[in-house]
Amino acid sequence: MTRLLALLLGLFACATLSAGDTLVLVDTDRQELRVIKGGDEVLHIPRIAIGRGGTSHLRERGDRTTPLGDFRVAWVNYNSRFHMFFGLDFPNLQHARLAYNEGVMELDELLDVTDALRARELPPQRTAVGGHIGIHGLGRANPNIHSRTNWTRGCIAVTNQEVEALAEYVSIGTRVIVTADEDIIAQARR
Repeated sequence: MTRLLALLLGLFACATLSAGDTLVLVDTDRQELRVIKGGDEVLHIPRIAIGRGGTSHLRERGDRTTPLGDFRVAWVNYNSRFHMFFGLDFPNLQHARLAYNEGVMELDELLDVTDALRARELPPQRTAVGGHIGIHGLGRANPNIHSRTNWTRGCIAVTNQEVEALAEYVSIGTRVIVTADEDIIAQARR
């Protein structure tokens, strides 16, 4: 995906938010998370952890990268081993198509993802690009490690207190944009 196409998709995504919508904006370069509701920033988490492998547009199962893109919260687990877990609709159609076009995903798998999304169901989570991607707390993980390094298998991690604060604003259907693109971040914050 070219940078221009990514920018246009991001700007369109931001422009389609109505005044009362909630947006979670994850800035992977600055490693921070912001919640924007009705155009106002209502929560700022200044230190997040992402995947050990960094970020990617084309993620493969096991590479420990955090996928970049525009997602929705698809499920919530309030009793996760990570304290709370807000699962994203990954792989979404854009990630599945890219994976198929790059030879990472087979046609049957692409069709399974497409069928699930059309039915407004959670896409398959055991795919060639992985699954079980979300925003979560630490659970019993070491807060000192969290504050110093990227340690997840591809998720976005915050402290247990921060994930509890996030729960005040996030529910199934909440939009989550994960990006390092300054233009998209600036547009979303307007």
